[in-house]
Formats: sequence, C-alpha cells, structure tokens
Amino acid sequence: MNPSKDEIVLIFNEWLIAWNEHNLNDVLKIVHEDIVFENWTGEKIIGKKALYRSWRHWFLNHENFKFLIEDISYNEKEQKMIFLWILKWPSRLNLYKGQHEIRRGIDILYFKEGKIIQKQTYSKTTIEIQGHSVSLEK
Repeated sequence: MNPSKDEIVLIFNEWLIAWNEHNLNDVLKIVHEDIVFENWTGEKIIGKKALYRSWRHWFLNHENFKFLIEDISYNEKEQKMIFLWILKWPSRLNLYKGQHEIRRGIDILYFKEGKIIQKQTYSKTTIEIQGHSVSLEK
C-alpha cells in the first residue's frame, strides 16, 4: 500500500533532517535498493550501494552544508514529489573557494513502497556569493 501524503511528508522531513545532520546512514534509510539517482552534474548512479560509495566522501567532508525547503508538492496518486531547495555551503569554485555560496535547485522524487526509487536533481546555472549572482557557465 502506498503511503499517504501526510506520511510521505513526514518521511521526507525526517530525511531532510538527516541530510542537514550529515548522517548518511539515516539519509539512505528511505532510499530504495534499486534507486536511480541523477545528479545536477549529469552523473547517474544506480543502486543504493553505489549511491553510498558516491556520497560517502561528501558526507565525511560535508563542510556543514544545509538544505532548506523553498517549496514541496506531492502527488499521492503518482507517488511523486517536487522539492525546490536552497543549498548553503562553502563554494567550491576556484575564484570563490570557501566563500559562502547559495545554490538553488529542484529534485523530482519518485517513491515506491515509501522509499525513493528515483531522484532527478536540477540546479540553476547561477549561484549567489556575497549577495552577487555568479554564473556557473564557463
């Protein structure tokens, strides 16, 4: 049986707390074994174990990243969530390395049996550093 909207939102909120506490094991608790994850870079990762290996380094060296919710929309019938987010973390761009960066994006999450089976991530091509818009285009 598919979880209700209220149940999925509760699960999602716990998931976001795990992200912001940099707890990879708790993040992976609601990820389906057969996850298909597409990063904003275009990288595609298939399977929970591969996702763990890919994310492990990022979580170990998290630099205190934080995800904030801009908006959430959930379709209970389709078991699909749209999550608009803000990521705050130290910039990794050479010119701005270590400066406070704000990045905006969107995740499209598909659920199966109450777990995330597919996650597509998209990010804007500009970020904000010290109140200025900075293009990620080369």
